[in-house]
Parts: sequence; structure tokens; C-alpha cells
Amino acid sequence: MIDEEAAFAGRDKCAVVGIGSTAFSRDSGRSVLSLATEASLAALADAGLSPSDVDGVVRCEQDTVTPYSLAAALGVTDLSFWADTGPGGVAPCMMMGLAMGAILSGQAKTVLAFRSLNGRSEARLGAGVPGMGGERVGGFGRYDEYYLPYGLITAGQTFALMAQRHMIEYGTTQEQLGAVALACRDAANATPHAQMHDKPLSMEQYLGSRMISSPLRLFDFCLESDGACAVVITSAERARDLPKHPVLIRAVAGGAPPDRRVGMMFPVVTRQDMTDLGGRRAGQTLWKRAGVGPADMDCAQIYDCFTISVILQLEAYGFCAKGEGGPFAASGAIRYGGRLPINTAGGHLSEGYVHGMNHIVEAVRQLRGEGVRQVPDAELALCTGGPLPIGSSVVFRRA
Repeated sequence: MIDEEAAFAGRDKCAVVGIGSTAFSRDSGRSVLSLATEASLAALADAGLSPSDVDGVVRCEQDTVTPYSLAAALGVTDLSFWADTGPGGVAPCMMMGLAMGAILSGQAKTVLAFRSLNGRSEARLGAGVPGMGGERVGGFGRYDEYYLPYGLITAGQTFALMAQRHMIEYGTTQEQLGAVALACRDAANATPHAQMHDKPLSMEQYLGSRMISSPLRLFDFCLESDGACAVVITSAERARDLPKHPVLIRAVAGGAPPDRRVGMMFPVVTRQDMTDLGGRRAGQTLWKRAGVGPADMDCAQIYDCFTISVILQLEAYGFCAKGEGGPFAASGAIRYGGRLPINTAGGHLSEGYVHGMNHIVEAVRQLRGEGVRQVPDAELALCTGGPLPIGSSVVFRRA
């Protein structure tokens, strides 16, 4: 435990009481609303609740399904609160914060949080974003003109620059990146619903895979997935009367370095240290709010859009020193049975890519004792999101 520097009024006051997800696939053949509805109904059934119990809905701002359209599809009769949180990977952890705020302020009693996308069959986010003429453009907003002419368009290219810088400054190796990919694939092979289930990956296969954006290879990239996940949040007091063992939201925090410039993530090349993440500041705040520290975590669901993002976040959240993320990963510490099992269902690299919402679902499974690859006696779990200039995080605790 660490010294508590400031009281956090929301600590353990709210709980996740239901989780649900669809299958993850490359082509769902369905609308994103249909996927969101399936995941939400599953989460409500898991919680022992019905749509009429829901009075709040929160989502990622990139979701094409609006809170009120999902509420209508579900048959929610009294929607009194809805909100969007930031884009991409920061969203799921911050949804927990939005839900807490709504519940503790009396704006809602039961909040549904969801993320739904056809990330392979429709919007392939890894290819950039569609411009007005149908061409693929970058994510720099008004600063596109300074990046696009030089070919810096996609998230993969941005993370490749970060990986290259980390290699130059700290000696990080391809094998250390590969250790992250293998740890996630090993977890997925034990998880029947994972996209990469029953598809083993060796270091030889990893090193032999094609280079996409040097130094990142095929298996350094997350999956493209169609799917949806949803969770139900309510007060800890009400959670005691529901059928599933509640998982308490211990604390939520976001963070951003002061030199992040504009935009969510892409202009890393303008920053003083492109390997310094918002997660470092998020972690500092999170541990104070939670009253626990990195050494107290029984498992971690770390946002793994790319293998390098895991290495950078291991450092940012204090599991190892700056520059030591590669050796930490390669030591076996992040594998099942290691010091810090990560992404215990396979993560974005091997389970499915739903912008981190599947990490929330898996953290809850672990703390309920329902994980397919269950971490023994798990009491505390970390989830992270948005591993670039802005970051988000949440600590969950078994009640």
C-alpha cells in the first residue's frame, strides 16, 4: 500500500454489477446498433436487471450508436442522463468516471457503458480516417498539413516512431516487443471467444512476420474486430442486493503531459519526449486516489493497440523504471503465472479490439473469479487506456 495523500470521495462507492459482450469477428454481418444491443442485454441479464432499471447511458464519442438510440432499442423507459467521453482508447476507463459522477451526484442510479464497432468490416481505423473526398487522411486535425505530406498518417506509423526512439535511447529489442505479443497470444489460446484462440505464436513466427512500419511487424499491431462490450454500473450499496459479486470502482484518473500540443495523440513528434505518456500523470493521480500502488495489483489489463504501448505503460504506471519496460516484459513477468499477468483474455493483440472495453470486462471477470485463465485470489486490477499524450486508468477492487 502507498501513503494516501488526499481523500477520494468516490473510492469504492460504485460498482460494476454486469458485463456483456458479443463475439469478436472480422465480419459480423450486423449493424453496430445490433451489436451494442446484444452486449447491453447480456450485461443487464448478468446483473439481474432489466432495461427499465437503466436511467443513464455513456459511450465513446466515436461510437456511431448514440446513447438515446441504444436506450430506445433496449426499451429503456426513463433515460435521465447520457454523456460521451473522449475518443479511442481513453474512453472506457473514463466512462467509469462519468458513470461514478452521475451516480454519486444523483443524476442516475444505474448506468450502462458500452462500445460497439465494426472495426474490420466497416471503419478500418488503422488506415487513417476518411477525408471528404474518400481519401485516407490523418488524425492531426488542423495540423494535418505538417504531417501528411511526409507520410505520417496512421497510428501505426506514430507508434513506430515511438518504438524506434525507445530502441535508440534504451536498447529495447524486437524480441522484447515480441514478448508482449507472445504473452497476449498465450492468453488468447486459453480463451475460447478470442479471435486468435487456438492460433499459437512462436518467437520465430513473430520475428519472421512482415514489417509494417519499422520497427513494428505484423504481430506488433492489434487486431481489427467487429464486436461490442457493455458494463452496468450502480452504487455499491445497491450492488449488494444484486446476484453477482460486485466489483468496486476503487479510483479513476486521466492525465496528459503539459507539452502534448493539440489533439488526442498523433503530434508526438513535436513533444520533448515522445515516449512520455499521459499514463505517467494518470498513474500518479490514480495511485493517490486509490490508496494502493503498482505492487498491489494482481493483474493488469493494459491498452495494447501495439506492443510498444504495453512497454511504455509498464514504465509510465511504475511497474518498472523508465527504459526497463522491454526487459520487464521479456522476463516473463507479464505472462500468466508471472509477477504481473497482463491482458489475461488476450487483449487487443489477440482477443479483439473494442477500444479497451474488453479490458474492462476481463478485469471484472478476474475479480469475480470467473476468468478463463483465472489469476488466483485476485483482489485488485488495473485497466489503462489511451497510451499516448493523454491517458486514462481505473483500479477495480473485489468487494
